[in-house]
Amino acid sequence: MKILLIVVGILLVVGVAAFWMWHKMTGPLYQPGDVRAGKDLAEPLTPPPAAARQWLVAPGIELYHFEQGTGTPILVVHGGPGFPPDEPWRAGALLPYRVIYYHQRGCGRSSRPIHSFSGTNMYENMRRVHRTLGLPAQVGDIERIRRILGVDKMIVIGHSFGAELAALWAAEFPEHVRALICVAPADLAVLPRKAGFEGDLFELVRRRIPAEMKPEYEQYLAEYFNFRHAFARSEEQSGAFYGGFAKFWGAAGAPRGTSAVDSAGYEPLGIYCSMGAHHDYRAAYGAVEAPVLVIHGGADLQPESVSQGFAARFAKHQFVSMAGATHFAFDDQPGAFAAVVNKFLSAL
Repeated sequence: MKILLIVVGILLVVGVAAFWMWHKMTGPLYQPGDVRAGKDLAEPLTPPPAAARQWLVAPGIELYHFEQGTGTPILVVHGGPGFPPDEPWRAGALLPYRVIYYHQRGCGRSSRPIHSFSGTNMYENMRRVHRTLGLPAQVGDIERIRRILGVDKMIVIGHSFGAELAALWAAEFPEHVRALICVAPADLAVLPRKAGFEGDLFELVRRRIPAEMKPEYEQYLAEYFNFRHAFARSEEQSGAFYGGFAKFWGAAGAPRGTSAVDSAGYEPLGIYCSMGAHHDYRAAYGAVEAPVLVIHGGADLQPESVSQGFAARFAKHQFVSMAGATHFAFDDQPGAFAAVVNKFLSAL
């Protein structure tokens, strides 16, 4: 009996330890408020003097950017994660503002501080990519850009996953938000999603791709969420792998957009490690008091109900659905898009 109790005790200890390790490995490394508190920041929020053509947001980290127009600045936060624009939006020329586009760190023409992972400790690798390229770095860079621009209250447009980044920045620095515009927002405020959630991108693509592509797609997804394999890829291989999703996205009938740069690098991996497999950021969204406009494309793969649900998380929100527009409403219908944005911002 004594031996049985000892064995049971050992099994309980091992079970608790295993559960703790699983929770640690799959839980979120980032929580709203971490950036403001200085947690997991690889560099300070105060940027060094900026270079002439690049934003020097931290020692050794330069962000490529370009702009169009003049006047009050509007910062565009691109989606992906890891797929920045290479040219201005068509609607940008119709906005009476200084529209500024940038490539997030770790992708496009901006600095890529990690080239490979040599260590075999997966948790340490997760921590490294989280701090260097994940949510603390990306949210922190939006705040660093605001300081470089010298704007006290900034207008930010977030597209697709960029809407998530913009919303998290707004939640961390609400006193510096003039307005938030979210275009075709990816709703990742809660993971895992409840059964029946209509906005799972991977499931939406699965339903629409041709039957002959489904075995290849399932194999791709199995690799997509195998993070141990992800750390074995080089930075270049990582970019090519995440860029491979465009093949299935296009086969599902979604447009590519006119200005996507296929150069994701390690940024998606950093974002996924930051979010973990389970988190709940809804309370942070609800704390944003600035006006929020959500624009949905009626022909987007993402159902309108998902964009509406994203909008409803904010206290002062407006919602506009543009009939016939896709995931890239600013390029599909530039005149109508600019009219919606101008109306919203002029009311401020």
